[in-house]
Amino acid sequence: FFYLLDMFARSLRLFANGNARSFVGYRGISHSSPVRGGGIGLRKHIYTDKNHESTPFEFSMENYKRLHEILAKYPSNYKAGATIPLLHLAQEQEGWLPLAAMNKVAKILEIPEMKVYETATFYTMFLREPVGKHVVGVCMTTPCMLCDSQSVYKALSEHLGIGFGETTKDGLFTMLELECLGACANAPMMSVGDVYYEDLTPETAINVIETIKNGKTPTPGPQCGTRKVAEPSGGKTTLLEEPTPPPLRTDIKF
Repeated sequence: FFYLLDMFARSLRLFANGNARSFVGYRGISHSSPVRGGGIGLRKHIYTDKNHESTPFEFSMENYKRLHEILAKYPSNYKAGATIPLLHLAQEQEGWLPLAAMNKVAKILEIPEMKVYETATFYTMFLREPVGKHVVGVCMTTPCMLCDSQSVYKALSEHLGIGFGETTKDGLFTMLELECLGACANAPMMSVGDVYYEDLTPETAINVIETIKNGKTPTPGPQCGTRKVAEPSGGKTTLLEEPTPPPLRTDIKF
């Protein structure tokens, strides 16, 4: 409040003195450049040879079957409710979500294309530019940042030779900056596809990447080796014994 009041008083003084230009140059709040993250690109669509309205796209026969199963869950006058499931289906098929796929979904659901664009650009899980075979999402939200996720990102960036929003030359990995993935008790963490790898250090993060590069599947979850899922990092302090089950009612026959 006092900051805004100070800014207001400062602006009045500057304008009264005919020095509006000085006020325009005054910035009390710092800002940083936007980082290419979540949906890979910015909100505005950029036409490329691989991503424009005329790019061929068609659901496979198998996915058409799944498409009809999805549509069957919605009343005919509320087909628009299937927008997100169909976009996920298209992305699952292509590995990313091209513009032609969005237009196809709009045509199937009989809704304006803009409605589909609004949905696809809102959710960062929709990847609107081509990505690598494995999408590595590094969480940089406050809990992970406090647990030094910056060092995890730096190690991965140096190891893979890419930054956020970029893909390795061999097409294997794309790295994204993601917001909270709901594993704060196991910070810092990252996802590879739909799999979580938690309690990371720069070394264990690189080990996960190398294991995948060698065609193997790393063990998901905590990589620290000292706990399972979200157990206390210092070891269990309660529930050390098998709990006693509650007594069963004798007046009910099972």
